[in-house]
Amino acid sequence: MTRTSPIETADPLWVFGYGSLLWNPGFAPAEAVVARLDGYHRSFCMLSIHHRGTEEDPGLVLALDALDGATCTGMAFRVAAADRDAVLADLRERELISSAYLERVLPIGLADGRVVQALAYIVDPAHRQYCRFPLEQQAQMIAHATGGRGPNWEYLDNTARRLHQIGIADPDLDWLEGRVAALRSAAQGHEKA
Repeated sequence: MTRTSPIETADPLWVFGYGSLLWNPGFAPAEAVVARLDGYHRSFCMLSIHHRGTEEDPGLVLALDALDGATCTGMAFRVAAADRDAVLADLRERELISSAYLERVLPIGLADGRVVQALAYIVDPAHRQYCRFPLEQQAQMIAHATGGRGPNWEYLDNTARRLHQIGIADPDLDWLEGRVAALRSAAQGHEKA
């Protein structure tokens, strides 16, 4: 007897975006709603060795990190039934490039009051890419790392900009955005000197 995962049977399929999925979901959602996931927070707690850094000079990407009492506000995207298989395959290729993310179906609260089950990618705290650094160290890494999808600072800027556009406050991301901009400006000043 073959076991099917909750992801395979979820109908409709919802996807929770909290980082790059906010500004680049990779598909045209049938519906997009501000949503909240309890028990996790958005954190630069994953070393990026593919997309926004390298093994030699890792960057940082956002992940959902479990934390009692925490809440992460992001976006819920409903996948059109006709796109379901392609979207799921594309998300898995993109998000599961290493085994640092765990694919889960979790309850999220939509801004309109509905509660739905959504696909979310959470960090595996036992994985070698999991990390917890002070904000200043995060800023230093993000300001300098570059990977296959571009500079790490661009990932931060795109995420912070999209959060501002949809009215979601994230003080840590705001601080990092300002600090990384200052570090980049200082580095460019040194290059010109």
